[in-house]
Amino acid sequence: MLLFAQAVVTLASDWAYYGGDPGGTRFSHLASINRANVQNLKKAWEYHTGALSPVTALNKKAAFECTPILVNGTLYLSTPFDQIIALDPATGIEKWKYDPDVDRTHSYSEVASRGVSAWVDSKAASNVPCRTRIFEGTIDARLLAVDANTGHVCDGFGKNGYVDLTENVRLRDRGDYQVTSAPAILGDLVITGSSIGDNRAFDVERGVVRAYDARTGALRWSWDPIPWSPDRAHQTGAANAWSTISADAERDLIFIPTGSAGPDFYGGLRSGNDEHADSVTALRASTGAFVWSYQVVHHDLWDYDVASQPSLITFRGRPAIAVATKMGLLFVLDRETGKPLHEVNEKPVPKSDVPGEETSPTQPIPAWDSLVPLGLKEDDIWGNTPEMRKACADKLASLRNDGFYTPPSLRGSVVFPGNAGGVNWGSLAVDTEHSIVYANTNRLAGSVRLIPRNEYVSEQEKADKNRFFGEFAAQSGTPYAMYREWLLVPGPMLCNRPPWGALVSFDLSTGKLKWQAPLGTLVPGMETGTPNLGGPIVTSGGLVFTAAAMDTYLRAFDAQSGKEVWKAELPASAQSTPMTYQIDGRQYLVICAGGHGKLGSKMGDSVVAFTLDESAPARP
Repeated sequence: MLLFAQAVVTLASDWAYYGGDPGGTRFSHLASINRANVQNLKKAWEYHTGALSPVTALNKKAAFECTPILVNGTLYLSTPFDQIIALDPATGIEKWKYDPDVDRTHSYSEVASRGVSAWVDSKAASNVPCRTRIFEGTIDARLLAVDANTGHVCDGFGKNGYVDLTENVRLRDRGDYQVTSAPAILGDLVITGSSIGDNRAFDVERGVVRAYDARTGALRWSWDPIPWSPDRAHQTGAANAWSTISADAERDLIFIPTGSAGPDFYGGLRSGNDEHADSVTALRASTGAFVWSYQVVHHDLWDYDVASQPSLITFRGRPAIAVATKMGLLFVLDRETGKPLHEVNEKPVPKSDVPGEETSPTQPIPAWDSLVPLGLKEDDIWGNTPEMRKACADKLASLRNDGFYTPPSLRGSVVFPGNAGGVNWGSLAVDTEHSIVYANTNRLAGSVRLIPRNEYVSEQEKADKNRFFGEFAAQSGTPYAMYREWLLVPGPMLCNRPPWGALVSFDLSTGKLKWQAPLGTLVPGMETGTPNLGGPIVTSGGLVFTAAAMDTYLRAFDAQSGKEVWKAELPASAQSTPMTYQIDGRQYLVICAGGHGKLGSKMGDSVVAFTLDESAPARP
């Protein structure tokens, strides 16, 4: 029984949702661009958003992570500062731009927007303003609604076209409570989670998910992912859904990926498994009623949020959800019950030696292949000189390293995969025709050290001297502050064996990795792969497209073999996910290329489209 109509009427040639469809498969049936002719792709147009002007200190944090959507013949996208832009998909010419005037003098934990969502009011006449609406969550915690045709605000939504998402929130630090992912749309509801700055304190804002009336902005329901917290003496926060929520209209269900309860690296004030944190949770979309929850990490101490959008698939004849994790583990769950549809075992893991901490004795680990190596051994140490290898070996020897899920310690502990993944918000791309999934993966070894509270001030003073991604965090209200960093040697160079980033292919029918391909390079002439943020898409043309690496290339890989078959240099790095669509019989491939301030990749403000050079012969 179809309980809800789709939010927008889509064609097979459209990419109408952030993840391609409401279930986030990142799959396109288009095949005009295929293995035989992909080498003939050329740039069709380039658009500059102007988002980095005026130049402020926030530009150092800006990340152009957006994936545009195509709805009713128009391309819609958002910038790191939440400007919404409408483009002609064939020419890249701007139709309109709406600027919500985010205060750039304020500080924000994140300066990013992964995209927007569209909704059509089926009850409104075709010529009524705001019949088709573009919704966006902002870094200053507003939920915006603008007219898809004009870019004018929808005055009847909330107050002057927006809802203040900080209302009824235990707000600790305003710039650390945000929205960075596109809202979910189901029926006449727009549903959003929140991005919450990690590790400031144990009592940060709570990660409540809320559904609003798409016409009026009225709150219809809310769901608290850690309902047990108010009953505790120490009321923790977070467990927020900062990534993308998926929707199943036929079953009246939404699927929410949740993060860790706060703070990430010390859980002595949140004893137990932290139910519904680090989980995929199903809610009844129309009411917000809880249906089921499956936890992928018990009592998270590693910042192993569920960063990926749950992907709606069919598995062994059943409606299912596939979710890839920062640990590099892949879970497939029954869509109606939340139970795993493959073997998952609770395996013993190392115990904490930190006073006040009690780790979970086991963690759920699938019996099939992982997407990345699990744990770091001495044999995995790498360096291109003997001096580098010795420096890395000495660093590893100084840390606690008891394998996968080694908990944080006062000495410092190895974390592999690190908190960037595994698989981050780039999520899965699913070849629905062949039951194959693809994912961009990180393979970065890190360390976490807990700092006794009375030592933290002196440690913090050293923060400015730290190089390359080191981070201190207060974890206020707990006995310990925290310091984390990647395992590096001067250069800087990562200590674990490459590849440090790879695109992988996983066969759901066998539970085996099919292939792994290094993604980008940090060392000229070597296929090292690089840290990456962003995801892949897969098409019926037999191709997987992705950028996401720290270099400036968009690449195409043969979906069957993993061979790189095309690449094009972009004006900036693309820490984003591409999309594809067809207009006037021509297939286009579009990527937002603006870099990532925190990652340190090349910055810019470009949206670039590619299409086939029809005059060029296909390669035999």
